Amino acid sequence: MKSSSCLLLLLLLFSAFSTFSQQAPPLLPPDERYKADILLIVAHPDDETAISSYLARAIFDQHKSVAVIYGTRGGGGGNNVGNEQAASLGVVREIEARRALASYGIVNVWFIGAPDTPGQDVLRSLETWRHGTVLEQVVRLVRLTRPEVIITWLPCYVAGENHDDHQAAAVIATEAFGMSGDPTVFPSQVAAPRLRLRINNYGEGLLAWQAKKLYYFSDADHTDFLNGKGPQYNPADVSVTRKVPYYRLSADEWSFHETQRGVGDVARSAIEKNEFTPLKEPERFVMGRSLVKSTTTGDVFEGVTPGRIAYSPKVSYSPLRRDGVSLELGGPWAFYREFWRAQRIAHLGELVTPEVGVAGGQPLNVPLLISNETDQAKVIKLTTDLSEGWSEQARFAEFPVAAHQTYPVQLVLTAPTGHANEWHKITWNIETDGKAAGSVALRVHLKSGGLPQ
Repeated sequence: MKSSSCLLLLLLLFSAFSTFSQQAPPLLPPDERYKADILLIVAHPDDETAISSYLARAIFDQHKSVAVIYGTRGGGGGNNVGNEQAASLGVVREIEARRALASYGIVNVWFIGAPDTPGQDVLRSLETWRHGTVLEQVVRLVRLTRPEVIITWLPCYVAGENHDDHQAAAVIATEAFGMSGDPTVFPSQVAAPRLRLRINNYGEGLLAWQAKKLYYFSDADHTDFLNGKGPQYNPADVSVTRKVPYYRLSADEWSFHETQRGVGDVARSAIEKNEFTPLKEPERFVMGRSLVKSTTTGDVFEGVTPGRIAYSPKVSYSPLRRDGVSLELGGPWAFYREFWRAQRIAHLGELVTPEVGVAGGQPLNVPLLISNETDQAKVIKLTTDLSEGWSEQARFAEFPVAAHQTYPVQLVLTAPTGHANEWHKITWNIETDGKAAGSVALRVHLKSGGLPQ
């Protein structure tokens, strides 16, 4: 009996020794099916058409892999071919986008599902999109696709950029560029799975990933401010592999967006008439950030080599210092002043002076910030210098501003009618204690069309 017990003990010890002596399997690498050279982050189905000639160049001739994230399904757009609207239009536009991208060989495409929010104020879209929720999803997809380069809309309020969703996509893409390499941001995404093969597992098993370069593009109605700020590509160049100009490849890609008159109709008309002027406009980029050695106007992939690079943190936020009594534009303009500094893209603040586009006869909402950084309360008088034909809704003329307080003021102006393609300048002035204390100006482009400001 004693010998049987000893034998059982020896067998158990041997079994334990055998179990712990086996070599663990190698770790699985990240899933290469989703690795992208370019991750395009935009707002709506058809947004990719703004740079489709460049995408054709990158895919067909540079053999780059591309993945795309859409913030919305575009349910707020029009429908040129059917009655489907709202959510139904969104599912139609998703299929249009998937087919358009598939014609370029792009199959890794994600729709975040945020609401289509027509307007011009980025803060409104960030609110309706549920900023933090969307940001978490985009960071996850950056870590999944591990892009070398991220491309997105320009995070700037410029005349002609008539959709706040474009700007929201740009803000979130910029934040994701600065966050995805930080393992303390959404840490469950980079947590090692507890039990990879079990259905009750937790931990997403992604790797923190720092993209190497960040580029922007814009649909502003003037392009002078884009020149020399990044690479520029000519759609009339001929594809080495396809033997046709890139604009011809672009027209085919555009044509899938049949519900969108300004895209699908334009492409079909160009193909039928063999007249591609609307698709020949140079595609201009603005360099946002580059963490590799690269010139501003060099190719998007200049300086990019395979492999991971170290995480580059954004600048810690610190408020701008103000002295005395001052006046500034508020709302999106105030947001961007702080955002650019925090994201290490302060050079975007040098692209344009504050501007906006609005149609004749339409309201123009202007948020102002009156700051008093003195040690005494002030009564501050605000005046508006309007161009001919403009009017302003009744408002208070004076504002009591406590010491070290910032007073937000919302103004509503009405643009004059009978003007087209004109630039007007509106100036606001403040005075206190009988003396001028500051001023701020806004350039306004009067142009038909566009979304409500």
